[in-house]
Amino acid sequence: MEWGFKIAQDMHEETNMPPLYGLVLSGGKSTRMGTDKGLIRYHGKPQREYLYDMLEGICEATFMSIRSGQLEEMDQDHRRIIDTDTFRGPFNGLSSAHQEFPGVAWLVLACDLPLIDGATLQLLVSAREPQRDATALATRESGLPEPLAAIWEPRALDKAPAYLEEAQSSCPRKYLLRSDTALVFPGQDLVLYNANSMEEYRQAREKLAAL
Repeated sequence: MEWGFKIAQDMHEETNMPPLYGLVLSGGKSTRMGTDKGLIRYHGKPQREYLYDMLEGICEATFMSIRSGQLEEMDQDHRRIIDTDTFRGPFNGLSSAHQEFPGVAWLVLACDLPLIDGATLQLLVSAREPQRDATALATRESGLPEPLAAIWEPRALDKAPAYLEEAQSSCPRKYLLRSDTALVFPGQDLVLYNANSMEEYRQAREKLAAL
């Protein structure tokens, strides 16, 4: 697949760490929300495009993770990776991206994070610990990794299929809790607010208006 940029999947010699690519997870069916979360306009454009643009300013390359049925609706200017339907839930997009580019780390963002901002992503990147499995944002309230606002190193995704074969749950948070994961706490827990229902959508709009 050719996207008009040099694919660099080997370790950067100067830092001895894998290249960092961005991945917007936008292939979910948004059942609880009742409408595609990636198309909601919190910031004047579809959320998936808003996140893509933020990641483009931080990562060496950025991709939309999508279902095959979404291909025709995608802007051709956005690089994309189609889900291979290997696993359930977010691991489907993660594993599909890893299969496409196995030598890179992925800064992953879900479309249900309407308050995430560039400063928080820069904090995550600057705190990256590439010798560990992942570096994840976390709220101080929970102290738990947010797997869909995290940097996944190649080794974590290499080990994931074996874990998923044995695990009773495909929850990526449970996987990170059992892995060597560094936690990064943003200035405010608010930036990790999840909006997965219409009520949470309304609350997100109120929180954005108050900023």
